[in-house]
Amino acid sequence: MSYELKEENGFKYIDEGQGETLLLLHGLMGALSNWEDVVDAFKDQYRVVLPILPIYDLPLLTTGVKSLSKFVHKFIKYKKLSNITIIGNSLGGHVALIYCLAHPEMIKTLVLTGSSGLYENAFGGSFPRRESREFIKEKVEYTFYDPATATPELVDDVYETINDRNRVIKILAMAKSAIRHNMGKDVHKIKIPVGLIWGRNDKITPPEVAVEFNQLFPNSTLYWIDQCGHAPMMEQPEQFNLYLSEFLNKVTQKV
Repeated sequence: MSYELKEENGFKYIDEGQGETLLLLHGLMGALSNWEDVVDAFKDQYRVVLPILPIYDLPLLTTGVKSLSKFVHKFIKYKKLSNITIIGNSLGGHVALIYCLAHPEMIKTLVLTGSSGLYENAFGGSFPRRESREFIKEKVEYTFYDPATATPELVDDVYETINDRNRVIKILAMAKSAIRHNMGKDVHKIKIPVGLIWGRNDKITPPEVAVEFNQLFPNSTLYWIDQCGHAPMMEQPEQFNLYLSEFLNKVTQKV
């Protein structure tokens, strides 16, 4: 990623631009680089902030989506952010949902893309076989509509993570926490405007998840991206940014 990674008070994050805050949350196997095209597109109009979620740093007993939401709150308070648009992909979306329920006064709008919280199919129920790079390559490719999006560098990053026993334990604990913490009965309590930007070919949080979210939220708009899997901001960044801009402008006009 071409932006400066800042380290303060136990937080690692990117903070670019000025204006209203866009807070971007990455997924379980994600990284800040997943959002690079979003930062490029919006940093001239917004303050774009990306914290690294401490997925591998929490004590095993507290490794879970609620703990990540508490971490996000500490970060927001430390940075004195307010009137935030919170944007989450995959597990990051799940954390954003929990945060919006706990601290509705802090959030202006919510954007979810390939978010967990209702149903997800991460490793297809199988334990990641650490010794097999080909297995990891297949699973990373499964994330996208176009397998070519799973670059060798991306596969190497995931392979390295999966071969770290401590990280694997934390990943599995976090994934189980996400499955246990189903949001189906709580989503209707989120009254703020919600944008849902979904890959029509998402195999991890498939299209019916987006449809269900759209039905459950009192005030949501659903955007579909064709030929796109679980990480639209990576696979179809121009279309993702177009929809995100459209949604943000729509919300601003209503205020």
